[in-house]
Order: sequence, then structure tokens, then C-alpha cells
Amino acid sequence: MLPLEVMRQVRRIQIRTSRMVNEFLAGQYESIFKGQGMEFKEVRAYVPGDDVRSIDWNVTARTGEPHVKIMAEERELTVMLMVDMSGSGRFGSVNRFKNELAAELCAVLAFSAIKNNDKVGLLVFTDRVELYVPPQKGRKHVLRVIREVLCHEPAGTDTDIAGALHYLGNVVRRRAVVFLVSDFMDENYLDALRVTNKRHDVIAVTVTDPREETLPPVGLVSMRDAESGRELLVNTGDPRLRGAYEEQARLDRQARDERLRRARVDAMHVRTDAPYVNELHRFFAMRERRKR
Repeated sequence: MLPLEVMRQVRRIQIRTSRMVNEFLAGQYESIFKGQGMEFKEVRAYVPGDDVRSIDWNVTARTGEPHVKIMAEERELTVMLMVDMSGSGRFGSVNRFKNELAAELCAVLAFSAIKNNDKVGLLVFTDRVELYVPPQKGRKHVLRVIREVLCHEPAGTDTDIAGALHYLGNVVRRRAVVFLVSDFMDENYLDALRVTNKRHDVIAVTVTDPREETLPPVGLVSMRDAESGRELLVNTGDPRLRGAYEEQARLDRQARDERLRRARVDAMHVRTDAPYVNELHRFFAMRERRKR
């Protein structure tokens, strides 16, 4: 994609999402995510009345005098956008590809974060980590993040969610809100997701196209797996084949949702054939109810 075309696309996304961010999301974002954690502030000498559970035993042993840890409510969050750019993202049968929907959703989340003076970082992955942009503040930085999501040309085609989560754990030490944006066409990530969610607040954003769930009866169709490259001639006129396809898709969704549930990860489910704003409303309302 040419740089001028990328800039125009970023500008279109910025215009499309600005009203949503300013009038709806920024306030809900703040009420849901702010103040959910505590961060270390300082160590000082113990005084009568201090909670003994806050004693810093390492400093106490080193100095010979009791010291306590002072914690403060987190005022500044780090938001990490983890974006799956494997081959299956370059698919869409309705208005746009799945990776285009992912880019716009990332823009909404990133603009909401910087409006609340938070840092935003990016991790792009396929079957490897493709790109890591450390968290920073500011509109200029967020525009760079959106450009990277829109025009990054991945070297890999397959998906390794666990590998990406391990990498995140090595580079982001401080607690963060992590949006994991993927179609989750992977299986071996439950343990890594569970570990990451204990350290961070992980939110799974599943991206789906309707043709991944049903096939229209249009006769013989040549299909190619975007990740493995495998090609297959499929007779979509066969109702048994269409039924088996739908059943397998249902089982895959069920297995994905079960992994997310076992890892205690909240999820947003966005689709290329539906406005994502409705799902954002549902998710934020759910989080607000839980916080009360």
C-alpha cells in the first residue's frame, strides 16, 4: 500500500471513530479500566498503626528497621494491542477483510486510551512475533500504531498465540490492559493465556466472517486455506457437506469459548457482517455491571 493511500485510510478511520470515542467510549473506558489496580509508590519506615501485611521484609532485613510498602491507585494505564495478522485475516465476504475490521477496532481502543492519557503499545504476530511497538502516549504515536496495523506485511502465515503471549510477558512487565485481537484459529494457547491473564487484564476480541460458519449452495468452488496454502475443490451444492461444515464451525467456536472461559478471559465477538459498536456497548455494559 502506498504511503499516501495509507495516510488517507488512517484519516478515514480517525474521522469514522472520533465521534464514537468522544461521545461514548472515552467515558466508559475510564469508568471500567481506571482504578482497577494498585502500583508501587515507595518504601518508608514503619509507624504504629501501619498494616503489618504491608511490611517489606527485604528492606526490613537489609536495614534492621521495619519498613512498609506504600501503594497508590494506578492513574496511568498501559494498553497493549495484540493483533493476529496470520493469513486467515486476509479474508472477508461482506464489506471488508477481517484484518481491516481489526485495524479499525484497534483505532477505537487506541484513541479511547490516549484520550484518558494512557500509553498504547502494539504487538503484531502470526506464527512469530512480527512487530513490537513499545507503549507510548500521544496522538502521533497512536497514528503510527494504526498505520502499522493497516500496512504491515507479515512474513508468516500461520498462527501462534502462545508464542506471542510469551513474548508479551518478557517485554511488558507492568500490569496492562491487553486486547488480543484474533480469529483464534489456533489451539494450543490455553496455558499461556491463563498465565498472561493473571498478570494482566486480557480481553479477547474474536473476529469472524459469516462464510467461516456457513457455505452458500453455489456449486463447485475451489478453496485455499490462507494459512496452510492447501487447496481443495468443494461441492457446495451437497447439503451434507454444508451441514458438516456448519457443525465443525460450531464445534470450533465452542472449543474457543471454552478455552477463554477456563482462562477467565472476557471476550468481545466482532463480525465483518455486523456493526462492532453494538458489541462494544454490550462488553462495556457487562464490565460496568461487574464493577458495581
